[in-house]
Formats: sequence, structure tokens, C-alpha cells
Amino acid sequence: MENSLLMKHLLGADAVVTLSRALSCVIENFPQEQFVTDAMAGLEVLELKQRVAHLIHILADYLPEDFSQAAAILLAVKQYWDVSDQGEPWGSFTAWPLIDYVAVYGLDQPKTALKVLKTLTPLFSSEFAIRPFIDLHYGITYQQLMLWATDSDEHVRRLASEGSRPRLPWAKRLTQFCDNPDPIFAILEQLKDDASLYVRKSVANNLNDIAKDHPTKVIKLCQSWSVDASTERQWLIRHALRTLVKAGHQDAFILLGYCKNPQVKLSQLKLIETSVVLGNFLEIEASLQSESLKIQKLVIDYRIHHVKANGSRTSKVFKWKNITLHGQQTIALSKRHPFKTITTRKYYAGAHVVELLINGVSYASAEFELRLV
Repeated sequence: MENSLLMKHLLGADAVVTLSRALSCVIENFPQEQFVTDAMAGLEVLELKQRVAHLIHILADYLPEDFSQAAAILLAVKQYWDVSDQGEPWGSFTAWPLIDYVAVYGLDQPKTALKVLKTLTPLFSSEFAIRPFIDLHYGITYQQLMLWATDSDEHVRRLASEGSRPRLPWAKRLTQFCDNPDPIFAILEQLKDDASLYVRKSVANNLNDIAKDHPTKVIKLCQSWSVDASTERQWLIRHALRTLVKAGHQDAFILLGYCKNPQVKLSQLKLIETSVVLGNFLEIEASLQSESLKIQKLVIDYRIHHVKANGSRTSKVFKWKNITLHGQQTIALSKRHPFKTITTRKYYAGAHVVELLINGVSYASAEFELRLV
């Protein structure tokens, strides 16, 4: 879920009508037109998560105040949901307010609420809604997460992992798991060889989250998982360690089979243009020569040091290429790095720096000017 400015339109008029129709299938004499009118009032000016909160508020006006009765309606709604219109792997945005309604109004009835979240998660992941229950009703919720990890539905199994991610994007951090991730490991242990790539990706992302606070624990777990690992599990481990690789964590490189101390000479780091206009590309060239007779596995990355508003710099590592360098071999590499306007980064004019990384170690850097016009 990366571009909320575009995704907010998925919770617009069409979604409101769909919600109204689904509820009318369960609630007798449901006032569809009035619901649509109330839900649309002020909706268009709101951003994505504001729209979710607004629609939850409207749902509360039309659902029974007694959560047990509201839960029965939400459970029944699923059979009338048009799953064929779900354009994303984690489901239809239209169901998001229904699910997060549970996290607002069902906190006092965790057993009932958790049943609803499990039932509705195939419509749109309950990964956000489950988190308040982990905080407030840890025992019963953790027990459910462990059971869900063995469920027959891949959406439910994924919820066990995705819902327990300590640093889930767009969600409040689960500080107890940031401090101690051991309970999560017990969940992920059941899912590491899941038949569904959808689930395994979540496991890798969960470990990637944990690695930001506990790199040594994640390395140790992945070392144990790497013994007799299938191709699928090897992929999961690589994906789980991606942040540690970008951070230059040497144990991660060793675990993934890359050289601990590369014997490589950088013959050249060249920028085709040293002045780049926003909207264009920075073109980078590099030439590497092996100084070993042995085959070396290398991760080639680069770090861009972006200028901030106050003139200081902040850096971000980008993937370039993973290569196998044979004895005495020389290899030429080229890369085009786009400087395009995006919602997640604001660019500032000034002297930027690009830095070449080989297995997490800085080998050279070059300066270039970014111009906004």
C-alpha cells in the first residue's frame, strides 16, 4: 500500500454504494439512499485513512449499538460480498471500514470481535484492526494468532503474520514486539514453509521489521532456517534480510553466501552527467576487477545522499546488481537512477552524492548537482 493519494479514490462513491447494497442484503428495510447521502457528505475532501475513519463513524449510526448484534450483521455480510471485484491481492478497499469498525466498537468483546476479523479478512486484510486487540487483550489474541497460523485459508494464515508485524506500515507500532520479538518467532516458525507465496512474503516482511530492532536474533533464526532449506525458504531468507544487506550487516552477507572480504579493485566510478534536472536520470558507470583467483559473489548497491531543506544530507541505499565475479575477471556496470517527483520524497536542489557499496562496504563516491528546473 504505497500511494495513498491514489488509493483514497478506492473509497469513493462506488465503494459507498457497494457498502450500502451489502448491508441492505442483511438489514431489513435498510435506508440505502440515506446511508449513501450521509457517507458521501464531506468524503471527497478526505485522505485515505480519514475516509476510513469517516465511514466507520457513519456505520456506527446505522449498525446496532450492541456490538454482538452488529457482529452478527458483519458476519452475514460476507456471503453477499462480490469477491470478483477485488483488484488487489489483499482484497477490496470497500471492506476496510467494515473491518476497522470492529477495532473501534468491538474492543470490549474480544472473542466475538476476533471471530469477525477472521471471517472478514479475505475481503480486506484485518492486519490493522487486529493490533488494538494485541495491545489490550494479548492473551486471547495471541492464542488466536497461533491457531490462525495453521488455518486452511491463506488469508487467515497471512493475518497471523502480517497482523503481528512490529512495524507494519500505516499502523501503530507494536512496542511489546519491538522490545521482545520471541512470541512472533513461534508464529513464523509455523509459516516459514507455507504453500502460499502470499503468506511467505508476509513472514519475510515480518522478519525484516524485527531485524531493524534485533538484527542478531533475526540472523540467528535465519541461520537455523537455512539448513536444508528449500528454494522457497531460501528466497524468504533473502527477502527477510534485505534491510540488513542494505545496512551493510556483514553476518547477513555471509549467511547469504556472499564474500566476507571481497578482493576487488574498483577501476572506475563515473557519472555521465554531473548535473541532473528533476525528472531526468542520473547515469552511473562502474568497472570492477577481481584480484582473486576464486569466484566471488558480490552485492553491488549504491547510496544516494540527498540534500535536505536545511542543507544537510540524508541517505538511502538502492539496489544495483548481484553478481558472480570469476577469478581475475573485469566487469563493467551501468545504472540509470530516476529523479522523478514522488509523494514519498521531496527533492531539494544542491550538491548530492552517490556512493558505491560492495557487500555493504563503501568503495567510492562522486558528487553531482540536482537542479529542480
